[in-house]
Amino acid sequence: MHIVLNSYGTSLQREQGRFVVYTQEGKDYIVPGQVKTITVSKGAKVSSDAVLLAIEHEIDLLFVDGQGSPKGRVWSVKYGSIATIRRNQVEFIFSPKAVEWVKQLLAYKMETQIAVLLTLAPAGEEGERRVQRAINALEDHKRKVLQLQGEVVADVAPSLRGWEGAASRRYFEALSLALPEAYQFGGRSQHPAQDAFNALLNYGYGMLYGKVEGALIKAGIDPYVGVFHRDDYNRPVLVFDVIERYRVWVDYVVLQLCRQEAFPEECFVERNGGIWLEGLGKRILVQSVNDYLAEVVPLKGVERSRAVHIQQYAHQLAKYFQSSSL
Repeated sequence: MHIVLNSYGTSLQREQGRFVVYTQEGKDYIVPGQVKTITVSKGAKVSSDAVLLAIEHEIDLLFVDGQGSPKGRVWSVKYGSIATIRRNQVEFIFSPKAVEWVKQLLAYKMETQIAVLLTLAPAGEEGERRVQRAINALEDHKRKVLQLQGEVVADVAPSLRGWEGAASRRYFEALSLALPEAYQFGGRSQHPAQDAFNALLNYGYGMLYGKVEGALIKAGIDPYVGVFHRDDYNRPVLVFDVIERYRVWVDYVVLQLCRQEAFPEECFVERNGGIWLEGLGKRILVQSVNDYLAEVVPLKGVERSRAVHIQQYAHQLAKYFQSSSL
């Protein structure tokens, strides 16, 4: 279960060892063992006793902005592990292994994008041809990525960013073809979105950022020491690296919801030069993304929920950093 507090006046408190969610409709009691994450946005309140209960049960507690992106979090002091992981994490960045890791990361991202495009059924022969051309372009960019050689990431990063950007543009162009007219868009837009589809993507990605960051922290990895994305002050750049493996999960959920026309007009509002997701729209998307992440799927022969797969990947990455072979 995921507790999401995104309505003004909602509060989370503790009574007799349980969480209590207070809303205008009344109150609900929730056993801590049923809770995986707690997300708090503007206008909601959390008591210190509830925070301590979350820490006691190692429940991820996030404070998010209007787009669902994490702005702060509370976690148990038990999170993290030995300093060897973080020292080797820094050494890894400047090693040839980092080049191969980034290449495999981007190739995997393109493979998953191709998998999404293969699920599309655009109207007409021209639409089918355009989707197939996009798939061919992604295959070509993936080959270029895997063939690139370099000793350190800085040597190959400009080429990798160029191919990744070109592949993403073709991918999103093809996605737009398969959407109802009301959700079609001209390209990716952020901060703020310029259309409903991008508003949904931005909020969904914000949710995913929080989950990936939490997985890295629990594994003892420093989310602020990145490999591929440019270092920015006070930005969790390793999260931006790892999330590339999982963005298509949000893409797929948003794509299906839009094709089902699941969002009434009141889910979006035009403000500050952009389109923003509001109340009901957030609730629909949050529930859909969390349901999708809770679904058990096989990955490399192991059946786990998608959320657990993220955590397991973080632990595998920590072991990789910790390895003396770096």
